[in-house]
Amino acid sequence: MLVLMSIFKISVIMKTIKIIIPVILLILFSISCENILDISPQDRIAEDAVWSDPNLIRAYHTELYNAVPHGFFIHMYSKYTDEAFNNAPCCGANLFKLNTYTPDNIAEAGGGTGFWASGSGYMYYWDRAYEYIRKINVFLSKMQESDVQMNDKDQLIGEARFLRAFIYFNLIERFGGVPIVDEVYQLGDEVQFTRSTFDECVTFIEQDITAAKAVLPDKYSSTDAKYGRASGVVCQALLSRVYLYAASPLFSPTKSQQKWQKAADAAEALLNKGFALYSDYNKLFQMSQGAANDEVIFSRGFTTANGHQGPMHNFNRRYEGYGGWWGSNGPSANLIDSYDMINGEPAFLPDGSVNPASGYDPTQPFKNRDPRFEATILHDDMYFRGDHFEMWIAEDGASWGYDSYKATGDNPRTNTVLLKFMPEQGPFNWQTQFTIQWPFFRIAEIYLNYAEAKFELGDEVTAREYVNKVRRRASVNLPDIPATVTGEDLRRRIYNERRIELAFENHRFFDVRRWKIATTVENAKITTYDIYLNKSTGVKRYEKVVLLDRSNTFKDYQSLLPIAQDERQRNPQIDQNPGYD
Repeated sequence: MLVLMSIFKISVIMKTIKIIIPVILLILFSISCENILDISPQDRIAEDAVWSDPNLIRAYHTELYNAVPHGFFIHMYSKYTDEAFNNAPCCGANLFKLNTYTPDNIAEAGGGTGFWASGSGYMYYWDRAYEYIRKINVFLSKMQESDVQMNDKDQLIGEARFLRAFIYFNLIERFGGVPIVDEVYQLGDEVQFTRSTFDECVTFIEQDITAAKAVLPDKYSSTDAKYGRASGVVCQALLSRVYLYAASPLFSPTKSQQKWQKAADAAEALLNKGFALYSDYNKLFQMSQGAANDEVIFSRGFTTANGHQGPMHNFNRRYEGYGGWWGSNGPSANLIDSYDMINGEPAFLPDGSVNPASGYDPTQPFKNRDPRFEATILHDDMYFRGDHFEMWIAEDGASWGYDSYKATGDNPRTNTVLLKFMPEQGPFNWQTQFTIQWPFFRIAEIYLNYAEAKFELGDEVTAREYVNKVRRRASVNLPDIPATVTGEDLRRRIYNERRIELAFENHRFFDVRRWKIATTVENAKITTYDIYLNKSTGVKRYEKVVLLDRSNTFKDYQSLLPIAQDERQRNPQIDQNPGYD
């Protein structure tokens, strides 16, 4: 029926076109050639009109905020590393799961058009980044030339420079040093670009941030109409992350103490700005932008008009989600096993054996874990929105729970479901435009940035203090990491705290690379727990199974992404990252 209706519509349209075209041609031929050339386009706004109209300038500027990718795409970066697994072969996911990305295929992880372009999450961010860098450069150039009267002109310029800095950070965390473009080039301009060094890019970012901070308000309250725009504290949060990366082993092989000091200072500058950990870790990720909390420093806000489909991309069939195919970031056992026990002890020792001090019971692997575990991961025998989730398989294989991967391909193969960012209230279907905010920066990250930098500077007391602050969140309330944990053991605990606290917020992929531990992490097998139910006794058995064997697939040079071959053909002077030639 739908097909017939579509055919009918097409038929009507074609008949209409056949009538309209001769009429248009008749009109055109009745106009002189000179007049045709003199006609102004009616479907666009003339450029001069844009830069002389404050409202059009603000509209152009607002769109610039779309430059920085958020995490509510079909593919979060979690499945590109060891946090999650999905079955989907599309959108570049397998390139990273299997570590097969090359200059010839890397654009698949950020290329394409329309739905698939956004669905990729822009892991290959090069094209989109430079598209928006040009837009920002145009804006800055026009504002410098314009004498239009606007009381917020300087502020808009500051926000634009912050956004350019943020874009460049997203580039350098992926590629290392990249070309710095701060001029406007026109079609036909013959110019070749070369790569600046990583440190030169950091300096450029620093300059943009400094200029932005000089003209931006220090901070907006959640009730301010401009909340969600760049401010002084947002600039400082970006600087904290930039300096942390710059000091990390991948980008600072000499282990520069000066760089670690800059990272510590940048984080410290935010410690007394009125931010605090939100008491409820779970509800923190249920909030729309503007909801009162003192933890989020900068986020991407959504409305029902421009909402996202993140929950539906990641849930299972119970709520009409495409869990096992499209996007579902089915949490892995790799991640589950990294959660401490409720007594504050790691469940496993560095060699993979059970920590006898933890109380971990292999027959009940989900029991008595860090509360952030059940705020992040929905597992068998949990309740959500009043529903009881059952992910077991009968021992005889003849039946299974409603939410088991055995039931449908739209249930994640991991037998777990991402709970973080999933709304506890309201409609939950494909017709809903979800408005949960995406947190770019929050104070918990700053605490962990500070802890990591202080540790690398030799101040283990302060490092431990700020990790423990994160663990003491009211809804988490884990015991402190004791003073007896020092040296490499403390570094592992700092790394793990970051893994848990920031899970599914697109940090892990880049963290393991900047720490230079990706050759271990990205070569580890992706595992899950299959759950077998003895229906006679009601006893469940947990069996760890391998979903993906990635052994010996990741090479150290892959810590940086390759530059697409077609980009280098356009700009032969752009050097490829080592290992990809």
